[in-house]
Amino acid sequence: MRIFLLLACGAAIVYPADTRRPKIIDAHVHFNGDPAFLTAYTKKLESVDGQGLLIAEQKHIATVKAFMERNPNRLYGLGQMSLDHPDALRMVDEFHEAGFRGLGELTGPEASYDDKRYWPIYERAEKYGMILLFHTGIVNRRNFAEPMNVSSDRMRVMTLDLIARRFPKLTLIAAHLGNPDYAWAAEIGRWNPNLVFDVSGSTLYKKQADLSYFKSIFWWDNLVSPHTPKTNVSAFEKLVFGSDVFGGELAEFERELELYNKLLDACGVPAASRENIFSGTLWKVLNRVR
Repeated sequence: MRIFLLLACGAAIVYPADTRRPKIIDAHVHFNGDPAFLTAYTKKLESVDGQGLLIAEQKHIATVKAFMERNPNRLYGLGQMSLDHPDALRMVDEFHEAGFRGLGELTGPEASYDDKRYWPIYERAEKYGMILLFHTGIVNRRNFAEPMNVSSDRMRVMTLDLIARRFPKLTLIAAHLGNPDYAWAAEIGRWNPNLVFDVSGSTLYKKQADLSYFKSIFWWDNLVSPHTPKTNVSAFEKLVFGSDVFGGELAEFERELELYNKLLDACGVPAASRENIFSGTLWKVLNRVR
């Protein structure tokens, strides 16, 4: 079974559509430019019955596209680009035409994510039914001597609230659960069904002695109240799995998988919700007929 997306020019983009849900979908993995990594990561996914959203730069489109075509239903491309690039809209088109399913990891903007200068990009992505993966919260700094025009304040998770409301057909993934603004992240996720979070990065390391803390963040489990959207699923289903593997460090996949399971154990998350966190939620998005 395949889904065909017709473009205005008449060309067809073919998206592989699964008939069987995998056990794991990794929402956040970085391609390091080495084709050997694609093979190694795919083998890792095969070992856990998984799929992955692979973050790749424009210069790697041809390599990634060819590999995805040889390995259908295993990898989905996310186009890595700057929101401030002068040819940003053309780049969105290029990633889409190559069969990439979204953009990410969006990071380092010169203005806040919700600034109107970026709205045409979000509008184009929404037209294509794309997933947008945003870095949210504190960001690393590798070269301490290098001047940088980078501010974590511009990447606050709260800036995604307006985007989620203004572009309701977009699926937004907020990487890192807004670290450290976890409460804000959960609250805007509570009211925006098109916004989910991965909790990769440093959060589960620093919170591993008190993982039950997250019950106070995702507090509305099956709560019936006029002040909370009606739902019969665990509030923890606002999470999706993300490994944030980068630099080819595949060991991080296993570490994050272990930490996710410890989090869900500590918070008593039921099995059906775990299935959605690890794959079900994104599987529905990836296989949605447009």
